[in-house]
Amino acid sequence: MDFFVFTCAALMSLVGALGVVLRRNPVHAALSLVLTLFGVAVLFVLLQAEFLAAVQVIVYAGAIVVLFLFVIMLLGVDRIENLRTEPIALQRWVAGLVGLALSGLLVATALVAGDETVVRGSGIASAVAGDDPDANVRQIAGEIFGDYVVAFELTSVLLVVAVVGTVVMARRKQAAK
Repeated sequence: MDFFVFTCAALMSLVGALGVVLRRNPVHAALSLVLTLFGVAVLFVLLQAEFLAAVQVIVYAGAIVVLFLFVIMLLGVDRIENLRTEPIALQRWVAGLVGLALSGLLVATALVAGDETVVRGSGIASAVAGDDPDANVRQIAGEIFGDYVVAFELTSVLLVVAVVGTVVMARRKQAAK
């Protein structure tokens, strides 16, 4: 089962990485980057580093949202698309089938995995933490909100200023037209 999950996550990461490099549309490239980041998060879960997987999804998904804002506001999405025509004829059916397959895989994994393997693993995170499963979280929280709290808050302020600056720049370009 681990080999199957590893293979799927590795394929997700590789296909997403190729999409980032080969796509011409920046929005599609960013979506491929999201696929890559989720593949890496699944690999973290496979290594039983759940905290790193959660940070991977939360932090980078947030960064992708900011990337979407930059792409949409700076490059301008002028093209109006007709929503009645679909560029790929069977995309809704394929998406439905993939969704059903992933849901079935999730249910099968939940049925096969016992509660003991979910609660108490033998991976990297439990080997580092020892008897205390929350030791890693406490240590990382102590570092972020203790020693590096100023840098952490300055980074968040910098991101907010960047988004506000982008909005102002985009509005000036629209007013000039």
